[in-house]
Amino acid sequence: MNSEPIIRIAAKGDGITASGRFAWGAAPGDLLREDGTLELGPHHVTPPCRHFGQCGGCQLQQLDEETLAQFVAARVGNASASQELGAELIAPPHLSPPHSRRRASLKAVSSGGRVVLGFNEAKSARVVELAECPVLRPELADLLGPLRKLLIQLGQGQAEPKGRTKGKAGKHGHVRMAADVELTLTDQGVDLGIKGLSAEGLELTQALLDFAGTHALARITVDGGYGPDTVWEPEPVTVTLSGVAVPFPPGSFLQATEDGEATLIAAARQWLAGAASVADLFAGLGTFAFALAGPETKVLAVEAARDASQACATAAGRSQRPVHALHRDLFRNPLLADELNRFDAVLLDPPRAGARDQVERIAQSTVERVVYISCNPASWAKDARTLVEGGYRLAELRPVGQFRWSTHVELASLFVR
Repeated sequence: MNSEPIIRIAAKGDGITASGRFAWGAAPGDLLREDGTLELGPHHVTPPCRHFGQCGGCQLQQLDEETLAQFVAARVGNASASQELGAELIAPPHLSPPHSRRRASLKAVSSGGRVVLGFNEAKSARVVELAECPVLRPELADLLGPLRKLLIQLGQGQAEPKGRTKGKAGKHGHVRMAADVELTLTDQGVDLGIKGLSAEGLELTQALLDFAGTHALARITVDGGYGPDTVWEPEPVTVTLSGVAVPFPPGSFLQATEDGEATLIAAARQWLAGAASVADLFAGLGTFAFALAGPETKVLAVEAARDASQACATAAGRSQRPVHALHRDLFRNPLLADELNRFDAVLLDPPRAGARDQVERIAQSTVERVVYISCNPASWAKDARTLVEGGYRLAELRPVGQFRWSTHVELASLFVR
């Protein structure tokens, strides 16, 4: 078999030839040789991160900007075409720039008495130690080294007196530790959550307080298995959503980048302009509710997570925005067609699995406009098919690449009766 050109990037990030051969780390225009090696083409660039190819956080750092944008657009366009949705307009994609991601979920594991902190290796449970990350905001990336040292101290502190340990001990007596680490940039600074470790005793508590003070953290929570305990929070932690300071419960969802959030909000505002009443479903803290609410628009913000719903309600009361927060599980108890008919428009932003049951109720309603925000083009396409079969047309699609250099793609869509 002769060398073949890579013609496109598949959904999981592999390059593919016309004959169906796959090559990881390839770019369109590369040549895939018979022995599986690549002859690099004009769209192949040097990955900006030393960990690329080992760390599973990114799959597409070898692509130039033009090709990366094409991939994001194609993921959304192909999802629409797969269900024959007949999109009337697909807008150019938005890409978040490097160093823009404001939240990260990391893994920390001990190995031979040292702690490895980073993302999982691709298709593996092994953790890749991060020395840098061109995706993260500098405020988060700069904490990686100091945080690793803190985790070493916390890991050592898991040992009980007289040689007994709370966890498994390694061959040399080291306590084997595994923890989840959440970093989120909030109004007050970095919010640090550690899950899987305890911080019992004065020494460990003081280590956390010293770390928080040294690095001007907004909050530290530690969850040893019974829910997060706040160790440090000098003032209530908030995130500002469309000018409204909203309380931020530990572990709450936040759009990955500020520019990505702004792009999605701009689409929703444009498409739902003039709507007197909007039902915001899977509303979270109120990212879209506060953006849409105003003198001429009232918003019902429906969310299953009690802490997030309460935070939204608190912020609405303080800001006097016309947002009513309703705590309701839309998977178990979706809004019915008769309830939806009271609204001029619906916005929904469900988890990756989509919102099949709720979408079926929307398709049965008389709501004129539906804005569907999605972080999974595949589940979105299935739900969108239900809306189209229910009498809606897909008026516009906007692809959004918040997770730069990743195959994870988001979108905003408008359906009109």
